[in-house]
Amino acid sequence: MVSSPHAYLGLLGLLAVERWVELVLSKRNAARAFARGGVETGQAHYRVMVVFHSLFLVACAVEACGLERPFPGAPGYAALGVAVGAQALRYWAIASLGERWNTRIIVVPGLAPVTRGPYRFLRHPNYVAVVLELAAVPLVHGAWVTALVFSLGNALLLRVRIRAEEEALGALYAETFAERPRFIPEVPRG
Repeated sequence: MVSSPHAYLGLLGLLAVERWVELVLSKRNAARAFARGGVETGQAHYRVMVVFHSLFLVACAVEACGLERPFPGAPGYAALGVAVGAQALRYWAIASLGERWNTRIIVVPGLAPVTRGPYRFLRHPNYVAVVLELAAVPLVHGAWVTALVFSLGNALLLRVRIRAEEEALGALYAETFAERPRFIPEVPRG
């Protein structure tokens, strides 16, 4: 499983391929959005975000393998479960947004906000998946420094990113999602 350094590197390699596929999909969706009159915002922080997420997988490998972190046993398997759950949430969000999903902030004027899938419960399920992934993937093989540093860095990035995204999406988005939490779904009381 992922208990050996080679298996962990294989997991990181799969995540790198997944990111590449996402970038291809994002590029295709961006072209379609621009063809429909899409307007992009947030370009300055996007470059920082790309570098940050690229360094994440490298940091995982360097800490876990370069520093010879031991596989943490049950906590490592639990972290793997969280990482797999994060991927499931990410792809549920991507499937729900369809052609509107993008790694960039591109808004096609006049389109109503997507409210299906995980967007029924949260404003930003994809970012929840990223938060979980950045914490869990390093912990699969004991890279706790990477988990801490990248989780904190991601919190700073998301603060900028979410503000820019919600501003770009405008009043209809704000009205539609006014009662939905950003990250943690509310538990029905009864």
